Amino acid sequence: MSAPTDPEVKELNPVDFIQLQQYIDYCTLKVKDVLREFDADGRLAQHRHGECINEEGFRLFLKTYLEVEDFPKDLCQRLFRSFQSGTEPDGQDNAKVFLKDVSCYFSLLEDGQPRDKLEFAFKLYDRDGNGVLDSSEVDRIIAQMMHAADYLGWDVSELRPVLKDMMTAIDADSSGTVSLDEWVEGGMNNVPLLVLLGLKMTQKDGQHLWRMKHFNKPVYCNVCQSMLLGLRKQGLCCTCCKYTVHGRCANINPAPCTRTYVKSKKDTGVPTHDWVSGNCDSGKCDKCQKKIKSYHGLTGKHCVWCHSMRHDDCASQEPSDCNCGPLRDHILPPWAIYPVIKVLDHLLPRYSFIDLSISLKINPVPDTHPLLVFVNPKSGGKQGERVLRKFQYLLNPRQVYNLSNGGPGPGLCFFRSLKDYRILVCGGDGTVGWILDAIDKANLQVRPPVAVLPLGTGNDLARCLRWGGGYDGTDLCRILKEIEVSTPVLMDRWNVEVILEDPQETGDPVPYEIINNYFSIGVDASIAHRFHTMREKHPQKFNSRMKNKLWYFEFATSETISASCKKLNECLTIECCGTPLDLSGRSMEGIAVLNIPSMHGGSNLWGEAKKSECKCLMNPQEMPVVIVDPEVLKVNVSDRRLEVVGLEGAMEMGQIYTGLKSAIRLAKTSQITIRTKKPLPMQIDGEPWMQPPCTIHITHKNQASMLMAPQGRSSFFSSK
Repeated sequence: MSAPTDPEVKELNPVDFIQLQQYIDYCTLKVKDVLREFDADGRLAQHRHGECINEEGFRLFLKTYLEVEDFPKDLCQRLFRSFQSGTEPDGQDNAKVFLKDVSCYFSLLEDGQPRDKLEFAFKLYDRDGNGVLDSSEVDRIIAQMMHAADYLGWDVSELRPVLKDMMTAIDADSSGTVSLDEWVEGGMNNVPLLVLLGLKMTQKDGQHLWRMKHFNKPVYCNVCQSMLLGLRKQGLCCTCCKYTVHGRCANINPAPCTRTYVKSKKDTGVPTHDWVSGNCDSGKCDKCQKKIKSYHGLTGKHCVWCHSMRHDDCASQEPSDCNCGPLRDHILPPWAIYPVIKVLDHLLPRYSFIDLSISLKINPVPDTHPLLVFVNPKSGGKQGERVLRKFQYLLNPRQVYNLSNGGPGPGLCFFRSLKDYRILVCGGDGTVGWILDAIDKANLQVRPPVAVLPLGTGNDLARCLRWGGGYDGTDLCRILKEIEVSTPVLMDRWNVEVILEDPQETGDPVPYEIINNYFSIGVDASIAHRFHTMREKHPQKFNSRMKNKLWYFEFATSETISASCKKLNECLTIECCGTPLDLSGRSMEGIAVLNIPSMHGGSNLWGEAKKSECKCLMNPQEMPVVIVDPEVLKVNVSDRRLEVVGLEGAMEMGQIYTGLKSAIRLAKTSQITIRTKKPLPMQIDGEPWMQPPCTIHITHKNQASMLMAPQGRSSFFSSK
């Protein structure tokens, strides 16, 4: 029997919405998967009462959908109350809500295609399956859309008339009912509704990439030229060109978005400004240097490509040629991209462009180095999404790729004919490894150098390349200028082969076959495995770098007490190029194999090089096969050698992180074989797993071209 809802529970508030979004961001199930559990043969069928569920059923719906065991009870009660307006409960102890309303609401908030969401909502309320909805059923869908819009921070007073107008026009045959085709067609032609349903990418050239936005300064609509009013998100703004409209005006034939390519090859190489009115933020005119007074109307213009601002009169006097401004070296302007009639199949292995009706080719602007940007929107909390939008405005959207939409393949395929370009990866170390693997598999004529904008938690590779320990909101234009003067360096990459001692024994899958940063066994991998297991179970608790570091500290403390990897040297053997490594007489709880000097978010396990060590630097070809002298050499990412160190325990790891000491230097070698005698925790580049007894072979694979940030940037030791 369900517990009675507390009558003192308050209504939902903005903090509740933020908390709920954190849960939804990390859930992997779809609403339709959870609905099956409430069918007659489902495990939650006993909590369904006709078309309704009680509070206990609602709690189990959330528990199943969000995949959490400890969803806050008070938040659950407030959510339950928010769905009660459309029901007629038989009393407070027997309160119920419609399962369809709950399902429709959450389906609007999850990832997915707008058309699929429209069809799902329609079929959800089509009770008899006759393919039509009456006006009351449509009103219920609209009510949940308004509910979802309110949750997302929209000014619903703006959305309500838009949806009402859509409902008036949607019944094309005036029958009083709406068919599935009418419903989908009406919804797919309603811009605010598409944004609400999660339209996240352009479908064709000239289509705006809308998002609902809150403006903290007076802004005017580019269609009706009146001010956007409201206290919350007042209107729609195009990510690519900053064209801004009321929600109601988005359907009134707004001007098209800026072009991203020219119509034929003969138009390439003709640079022209693309002016958009408004959104000058009261800045100065780049021609006359006087302020653009934008508070009293839609005044001033800005160019989408060079980002210069002009008064309306000054823009009309400006020469049409556009030089792409300070970011010229990175931008791939529309006059550098043109359509081709036919592309041979071997040029497009498994990939296709965003606009499936055409194939595009690049004719780069001379003396430039176009930047191919990959963004992992799930890295760094919401940072990834903000970075993606910013780059879509600063550069051509066709050179900025969301890795959640098809991975890196389409971008690499589009740029593959270029001889001189750079890649920027916005994400954590795992994302960088993903891109480097994709470059290997793409078989490119030229392997472009890769820069990193660190959005992850550890960001060890970014630290070593001087890009910092995490993106702190720095102006992206400044980062682009630093990429322009960065230095290419080669970074070793290593193959890992794991052979089970007993082929019949099953363990966790090995996460990677390549080492970019480091490999470890023992104490640090045990901490990482505990962290990983907890994050898989409660992802909403790991949504910021600070929280992640606090969890690491907690797990390190418990590992110090338990010492689960004590006397590790008795459980494994290590051979460097066939030479056994002497581990006797050493009290160690972990072994780490380093390709870069940073590990676990800034820990320098090898330690700083001494002056005497620096004098010992020699050509990699002149080095001995195996070096065991702990005072020789420092970690070098391109010397075709790995460094092997020993870890004494979790407490010592804390001292290493704070710079008080370094790990035990064991060897420097070009090939490693490790044999383990019992199941042990291991990790590659921060991804842990439990490994049964096995033999591990580590050999050199290749070298990747990376970009080192200029000297002015701080090292990773000061970026923890």
